[in-house]
Parts: sequence; C-alpha cells; structure tokens
Amino acid sequence: MRRRHIGFVASEAEEAQDALAELQARYTHVPPEEADVIVALGGDGLMLESLHTYMDQQIPIYGMNRGTVGFLMNEYSPDNLRERLDRADEVQLHPLRMLAERTDGTERDALAINEVSLLRESRQAAKIDVRIDHVTRLEELTCDGIIVATPAGSTAYNLSAHGPIIPIGAPLLALTPISAFRPRRWRGALLPHKARLTFNIREARKRPVSATADYTEVRDVRSVTVYEDRDITSHLLFDPEHNLEERILKEQFLP
Repeated sequence: MRRRHIGFVASEAEEAQDALAELQARYTHVPPEEADVIVALGGDGLMLESLHTYMDQQIPIYGMNRGTVGFLMNEYSPDNLRERLDRADEVQLHPLRMLAERTDGTERDALAINEVSLLRESRQAAKIDVRIDHVTRLEELTCDGIIVATPAGSTAYNLSAHGPIIPIGAPLLALTPISAFRPRRWRGALLPHKARLTFNIREARKRPVSATADYTEVRDVRSVTVYEDRDITSHLLFDPEHNLEERILKEQFLP
C-alpha cells in the first residue's frame, strides 16, 4: 500500500530527537494528525503512547527503535523509508477496555493495548473474587495482584509474572496472578478473547487495590470489569522480515 503523507513523532530521548531531525530533513512530512502513516521514534513506551493518542483516527503507526526495549518497533535506518512503509505488513490490535468502580462510588474507564493489572496498595495481600462471563471461577484469590494481557502485551509485564506468551494471531487473553498465596498452585489461565472478566475486591478499604490499564491508574477500586473492545482497532506496521508474530514466536525459545 502506498503511503503518501508521513507524520513523525518521537520521545524526548536524545537518540530519538536526533533521528527525528534527520528524518524530517530527508523526507517531506505533515503534522501527525494529517498523516496517513505515522513514524514513531523511540521505544515501546512511545509506541503505546502513540497508539493511544491516534487510536480514534485509525492512523497506521510504524515504529523505529530509538529507545530501550523496542519490542513493538522496527530496526532504525534513515534510508529507504518510503519503500519500507509501502511494503510493511499490517497487524490489527483491539484494546482491552477497563471499567473500574472505586470505593467512593466513582467510576473510570480506560483502554489498554498491553494489559490491565490489579495491584495491592498496602502491606496486606489483596483478596480478589474472579468471575468470567458472570461465573465465579475463584471465590478468593489471595495475591499481590493479577494481570489480564493481550497477545501484544503477553511478552511484557505478563511474562515477567511467569505468564504465557501468546502468538499475535491467537484469539486469547492471558490471566496471570502476581505472587498468588492462595490458591497456592494456581498459575493462571488462557481465556477466549471474547471473555468478560470481573474482579471484585474483598475488604476493599482494609486491603486497597489499584487498577492500571497500560499507564492509566485508578486507585482504591472496589470492582473492575475487563473485556476486549472490538469496536476499536489499532494498526501497527512491521517490516516483513522482522514482524511481530515472528518476534513473539522467538521469545518462546530464548534461554
């Protein structure tokens, strides 16, 4: 697909800003909101920020790594940018929607490309009732927290909590406990991507819990509902020889 109007965004890191100046000098560009493709220069944090910023405009985003991790980014090169964009493969992602009710009765919703995580706020462990499609699966999970991860986010926080890596095309979500105390042997679950999850916090005032959708945190929650919002689509572009599906597959064989 030929992409004519390029917009650039970059993180504040010196390496990213240097790349931005170089590319803007070499290629005709427009403001990001007027582009038909956005080139994001930075790391995965900048990519997540860009996906959230331009989600409503449905603009495809092609990342080049000028940051630390760069799992969602392509390799950086200032050469042949238009040719790389024209032959890039597109991956469509649907975010998770988090609906959180706080102990004071107020409500907040947010979207997550990677994961929704619930975490204890105090020295006391959280006690969480876990329901899936209105069926109680765990009456009381005693833990530091719990994660709902998408395939794109399965190699991030989810993996560090010993959750499974999910191939990008799989219609699944990972449900992964963080330091589960009871039930001690529960290691999590793989769920259909259409599942609707509800977490009710037991003793919510005594054992406060926060809920975070990517980088949007809601403190002192009483209940949290999470589901995949298929009415919203994000479009990521990857070089054919180094695409996201291959990266996720490789992660499963690293020592």
